[in-house]
Amino acid sequence: MSNRNNQQNKQAARERLRAERERQAKRDRTRRQLFVGGAVVAVLAIAGGIGYAVTNMGSSDDANQKWRAAAEKKTFTKPANTTGSRGTTVVIGDKKAKNTLHVYEDMRCPVCAQFEKFTGPTVLKDIKDGTYKAQFTMGTFLDDNKQMPGAGSKNALSALGAALNVSPQAFLDYKEALYAPKNHPQETDDAFANDQKLIDVAQQVKELKGNTAFEKAVKNGTYDRWALAMSKSFNDTKDVDATPTFKLNGKKLEVGQNPPMTPDQFTPLVKQNLEK
Repeated sequence: MSNRNNQQNKQAARERLRAERERQAKRDRTRRQLFVGGAVVAVLAIAGGIGYAVTNMGSSDDANQKWRAAAEKKTFTKPANTTGSRGTTVVIGDKKAKNTLHVYEDMRCPVCAQFEKFTGPTVLKDIKDGTYKAQFTMGTFLDDNKQMPGAGSKNALSALGAALNVSPQAFLDYKEALYAPKNHPQETDDAFANDQKLIDVAQQVKELKGNTAFEKAVKNGTYDRWALAMSKSFNDTKDVDATPTFKLNGKKLEVGQNPPMTPDQFTPLVKQNLEK
């Protein structure tokens, strides 16, 4: 779980992420019996991370300048399929569904990517089945991490706005693709700050593949100001200080103090808190 303020929570989140990584690594080693190969990959990943840091030392200033300019834009464009004065209310699913699952995520969040890997299909099925409609509030606080600053969260959120403008399904499919293991970067890699990376991933989404209007919106930063407004909406949510966070009808879904990460954790909590 990625925290945005409390240092103790941050440390706890790092420990939970570390533990999850260790469990996943153990599962991978057992399944593939490639302990040595995995070690080599890890070394290469570290080297790659160092290379990325060196080659992108000057890029953070450019990104900051871009987003300062976005904040000062006179024009404000909100995507279709949103509500609210600034389009920061994004609700997808059957409008008649009695229950609402509120999802809080950050596109750079590695724990969000883990949740989407294990439980994302369950959420998509529940939305399709009308178990609940889903509201999405996306944060960008990981861009402000002093140890790993960047612009990937904001840039990916802006691209999600471009996808949402195409359709709610394109938004869901694109978010799923961005979080997919083959596409989601390590937290030390600000790959989503690159427009071309976002466009490349979009080619895996039916409605976005070869969609020139979508690509133009990404390159032109059409929804940059909207992304900043959405980020502010996340920051203004007083009882959410970490990602992922889930609320069903306003009540947080938690296992202890952690979000439910697997279907075995998530589904029983949903069933317990559904309004009949």
